[in-house]
Order: sequence, then structure tokens, then C-alpha cells
Amino acid sequence: MARSASVSAFPRTRSVAVTGVVAALVLTASACASAGDDKDPERRSFALEGRTLTVESNESALDIVAVDSGEPGRIEVTRWFQGSVTLGKDPKVTWSMKDDRLKLRVKCSGVVADCSAEHRIEVPAGVSVVVRNDDGRVTARGFEQPLDIRSEDGSVTVKDSTGPLKLYTDDGAIRALGVRSQQVRAHSEDGSVRLELGSAPDLVEASSDDGSLTIELPRETYRVTADSDDGSVKVSVPRAESSAHVVSAKTQDGSIRVRVAGE
Repeated sequence: MARSASVSAFPRTRSVAVTGVVAALVLTASACASAGDDKDPERRSFALEGRTLTVESNESALDIVAVDSGEPGRIEVTRWFQGSVTLGKDPKVTWSMKDDRLKLRVKCSGVVADCSAEHRIEVPAGVSVVVRNDDGRVTARGFEQPLDIRSEDGSVTVKDSTGPLKLYTDDGAIRALGVRSQQVRAHSEDGSVRLELGSAPDLVEASSDDGSLTIELPRETYRVTADSDDGSVKVSVPRAESSAHVVSAKTQDGSIRVRVAGE
């Protein structure tokens, strides 16, 4: 019996030791990395030959801005990054441009990996933008040309823009604030949608699988379709089936509010 006890004790001791090491590593990395702590961000300029910029990114927050003062045919990118990996390869961030497609990549994996990245992209006025972001919030502002933004995991916010909007996220809220776009399409798989329009649009299509919808419009007459499978619906804008301003709002689980701005 003494021999059996001696043999069985060793694995338990080893397990405790390993657990202790992992716990120590976790405690060491408990302070989450923040890209905002990067006091010396990197900057780079890329040539843009066409009139559409496509951005492909992963694991980074994106801030995309249209600038009148930008150099024609070039975009300016600023990158903030903080990260560490324990028991794994060092974190790596890369950027590249080919055929008007900007690729922003973050590689951060290990037993304990803690990384945070953020990119600011300054785009010359008159350029339309397509965004495909795997993980991270996306904000865009000041655009007169079309915006097509898709985030697999993160919120999407657009401000002060007039071009057509196509906004989508798998997991996160969508906000379009102070926009004067004539066409707005917004869908969130899991999150709320809020649209604040400064001029009467030709078409608004807003939907969510799981989240509330709020659409604020200038005082005008609209042709409205609103439906919620599980939630209240309130439409207080003037309505007419003959209106050229079409609004569609649908959610499976959440409330819907379509109202005149400021009321």
C-alpha cells in the first residue's frame, strides 16, 4: 500500500506545480494591453491608384477619415500597438498595399497572449471605401462617396457622411449619426441599430436578428414598413404609401422606433 501511495503522489505534485506556473503567467499578464498606451505610433504613406480603397484587417480597431487636405493618390496610415506573448512567438503587426487593397494584420498567439492594435486611415476626399474587419470596431466619418463596412466582431459607427451606406456586423451595435445619405442599409446579427439622418433619404433598410432599432428622420412623409417578432413597434413619422421616401425596419427580438428627429 505504501508503494501505491508513493507512486500516485508524484502526478498530483506535478499537476500543482504546472497549475502554479500557469496561474503566475496569467497574473503577470492580468493588466490588459491598450493600443492607447503606445506613445510612439508608426506612420506610413501608401499610393492609391484608383477611386476605391479596400481595407482588410484583423484584430484591430479602425478609424477611417476622409480628409480634404490629403495628398491626391495617397493614403496615410497611423498604427498604435501594444502586445506581449508568453510561451509563444513574439507578436507581429504588418501592413501592405497592393492593387488599392490595404492589408492590416496582427498575429498574437500563445499560452498567454495580450495584444491591442488601432489604425487611423486618412483617405483623400472623393474615394469610396470598402472595409472587411475580422475583429474590432470600425468608425468612419466625413465621406461623400459610398461606404461598405463589414465587421465580423465589433461595432460600426459612421458620422457626418453623405454617400450611400452599407453597414454590417455579426456582433456589435451599428450607429449612423448625423448622416445625410440617400441610401442606408444596416444589419446587425446581434446588436442594436441606431440611424440619425439629417435629410430625408430615398431608402433606409435596417434590421437586426437580436437588437432594437431606432431611426430618426427629418419631418417628411415616409412609406414605412416595421415589424418585430418579439418587441414593441412605434412609428410616429408622417406616413403615406405614395411617398418616395421608403423605410424598412425589421428585428426578430427587440423594439422598433421610427420617429421625427428631436421629438
